Amino acid sequence: MNVQMVMQELEALGKERTKKIYESNGAHEPLFGVATGHMKPIAKKIKKNQPLAEQLYATGNYDAMYFAGIIADPKAMTEADFERWMDTAYFYMLSDFVVAVTLAETDIAQVVADKWIASGEELRMSAGWSCYCWLLGNRPDVEFNASKIASMLDQVQKTIHDSPDRTKSAMNNFIYTVGVSYLPLHDKAVETAKAVGKVEVKRDKKKSSFLLASESIQKEVDKGKLGFKRKYVRC
Repeated sequence: MNVQMVMQELEALGKERTKKIYESNGAHEPLFGVATGHMKPIAKKIKKNQPLAEQLYATGNYDAMYFAGIIADPKAMTEADFERWMDTAYFYMLSDFVVAVTLAETDIAQVVADKWIASGEELRMSAGWSCYCWLLGNRPDVEFNASKIASMLDQVQKTIHDSPDRTKSAMNNFIYTVGVSYLPLHDKAVETAKAVGKVEVKRDKKKSSFLLASESIQKEVDKGKLGFKRKYVRC
C-alpha cells in the first residue's frame, strides 16, 4: 500500500463523533477521526514499513501520524528521526502515545528520554517521562538502574507542582508506574506519591483534573497487579 491508499482507507473509517473527541483533547485539522482499534486491520496488511510511516507522519494529519507510529520500525529510527517527529508532535496524544511509545522499543530510549526530560519544553518533557512509563511497564526490572530511577522519583517530588500541565500528568504517571511495575522501588514510589499528594492539571475549556498517584497504586495492589508488565508496548 502507498500513502494515498492508506489515507483513503483512513478517511473512510473516520467518524465525526470520534473527531470531536480528538479535537477536545487538542487535535486539530487535518484529521478524520478514526478509532485506533479500527486501524488494526490496515496495520496487519502493512506490518512494519518505515518509509511509509515517514510519509504518513509528514502529512500532518493526526490519524495518519498516529497510524505511522503503529507501522513504524523503531529499530530503523535514529535519535535525529525521533527529534524530527517530536518537532511536529503538537499535542500530548502524539508526543506521549506515538513518539514516546515508538521510542520505547529502541535501544536509545533512555538516552533520548533523558534529554527530553531535561529540555524544559512541555511536550518533550512529557514524552520523556512517558517513555520511561512505557519502558518500566514492559521491560524486566534488571534493565534499569535503581539509583537512577530513585533519583528521578526525587526529581518528580521536588518539581512536579511547578511543572507544565502535560508534564505534570506524565510525571504523576511515572510515580504510579514505578509503584506498580518496578518492584525494587515500590515502597519509595508509594512514599513519593504520598509526599506529592494531589496534582492539579489544568485543561483548556475544561475543569481541572486532580491526580492522586497513591490512590492509583493502591488500587492496583488491591487487584493483585503489583509487578505487572505489558507483553507489548505498541498495540
